Amino acid sequence: MFVASLCAIVLAGCVDNQAGRLGVGPSDRKSNNVRQSEFAAAGDLQVVKFLPPPEDTGNGTRELVAENDLLEVDVFGVDELDRTSRVDASGRISLPLIGQVQAKGKTLPELESEIERRYGSNYLQNPEVTVFLKESSGQRVTVDGQVRRPGIYPVTSTETLVRVIAKAGGFQEIADESKVYVFRQYRTKKLVANYSMKQIRQGKAQDPRIFGGDVIVSFSSSSKVAAKNLREALGLASGAARFASPL
Repeated sequence: MFVASLCAIVLAGCVDNQAGRLGVGPSDRKSNNVRQSEFAAAGDLQVVKFLPPPEDTGNGTRELVAENDLLEVDVFGVDELDRTSRVDASGRISLPLIGQVQAKGKTLPELESEIERRYGSNYLQNPEVTVFLKESSGQRVTVDGQVRRPGIYPVTSTETLVRVIAKAGGFQEIADESKVYVFRQYRTKKLVANYSMKQIRQGKAQDPRIFGGDVIVSFSSSSKVAAKNLREALGLASGAARFASPL
């Protein structure tokens, strides 16, 4: 489990020149002062101002349904056909009238189209179907550091940082809400960005979208943060995740 006694060095630094090419926003040389030598010490970890969505998600629209996901199917105007169904071991869900529908490996829009096609072929005229991902077993995030319940949590396609921190029970008393770091794999790099929960709650900053695979670490108010101990925090959180019991 992540420990609060990470060694102190002040975070700042020029964001790597690749940041612009990655679509992570311009470098902020006034607020970031981390020296290039510190980036070298951090290996492939890159400090950025904003995290881009994972490359294979289409900004979140192409996340695929997985086994054990809980789906809510709404057929507009036909309440008796609405169902909440969990994806079984064969990757299917069971719906009224049309029976088994393959869901695993499809995006939500693809699944909606398939259900509409099946209902439209025999039962309904121009059906309108909406599928919501109510609970995802395939998409999980690790939350560590100064939160009340560190662990691994499932996320949906609308998850945000505020909601994930709430799932982890909120912050401990010694946490610094301005020192919340989100790690994300992007292409061949590991990216990390700093978010202030205080500014988010005050409406001064956007509540960032959280994706499956992200690692969120909260530091204490006594900690100062640098590229090399960000990498250490990531390693500790990832190690804890391997031994945590699935929810």
